[in-house]
Amino acid sequence: MDKETTIYDIAKVVGLSPTTVSRALSNHPRVKENTKEKILATAKKMGYQSNIFASSLRKKRSKSIGVIIPKLNSPFQSSVMAGMEEIATQAGYNLVISQSTESLEKEISNATTMFNSRVDGLLVSKAGTTDDIGHFSPFFKKHIPVLFFDRVPENNNCTGVVINNTQAIYDATSHLIKEGCKRIVHVLGNLKINVYADRLKGYKYALLDHGIVLEEKNVINNDLGEESGERIVEQILKLDPKPDGLLVSNDTCAASCLMALKRRNIKVPEDIAIVGFNNDLISRMVEPNLSTINYPSYHMGEVAMKNLINHLDDEHHEILQKTNTITLRHELIIRGSSKRK
Repeated sequence: MDKETTIYDIAKVVGLSPTTVSRALSNHPRVKENTKEKILATAKKMGYQSNIFASSLRKKRSKSIGVIIPKLNSPFQSSVMAGMEEIATQAGYNLVISQSTESLEKEISNATTMFNSRVDGLLVSKAGTTDDIGHFSPFFKKHIPVLFFDRVPENNNCTGVVINNTQAIYDATSHLIKEGCKRIVHVLGNLKINVYADRLKGYKYALLDHGIVLEEKNVINNDLGEESGERIVEQILKLDPKPDGLLVSNDTCAASCLMALKRRNIKVPEDIAIVGFNNDLISRMVEPNLSTINYPSYHMGEVAMKNLINHLDDEHHEILQKTNTITLRHELIIRGSSKRK
């Protein structure tokens, strides 16, 4: 079996001290650039592999961060993960990713696995059935930072990264009203999840402010999947009077509804105007293009990861204790699916 190359072997070849070699391999600023290049080239030629595990033991860090999300196949969550991964890689951290599949039991299992894996910190978007966060207590007791994003727990002292979902849907509803809609159906997910409960508030506030009476039949709870469009359209077309506006809590479901309406020769936006949510790629692929709320998902991933890593790098570990909620900016994007005037 070939002997593993060490920093001492490299030091002998380049004629420098092991300390200088170690600093160069760690990209230390005190090592001159030409010296660093020489050492890195030699290390590569000799097949040197950095012993991250040993380094982590010395620093009492695993250099890994856990991430628990509801669904891996969500375009929104995929974009969030991309933002997280970019920042984590720059800082030298690895991500350990798991999905709860909207199950509290699975989320508890994921949290236990993350804790036993000794992650340095944890980023979480709650499952739809999560009512409390007691299963994260082992992290809190060990002062392992936990940061929530998008779906955050209510009434707690944990840091959360969110958008103002209430204002976002208020803006979307007001836009439909300005386009002449008076019978607007709002399709949303599980109201136990904070984002949908907040969006329902925004819908109600907008109707109230514009003098439109709320009708409970115009609020539809659905799983918001790509197969949901047919069922939703069948349901709303049975309403009397028929709706002239449709507000859907994600773009995948909104696009599915749009196509289901077109198959029935119902004109969008002339007969029914539609607004989605997230500004996913699908919103720009359907015809007419889908009006939507731009949810800065990639930026959310970046911000969440930066705050967690900054907390880990802060020797006093005070950053997250002093930060409760970070609210990112949303934007209403008006496209052909809702623009009548």
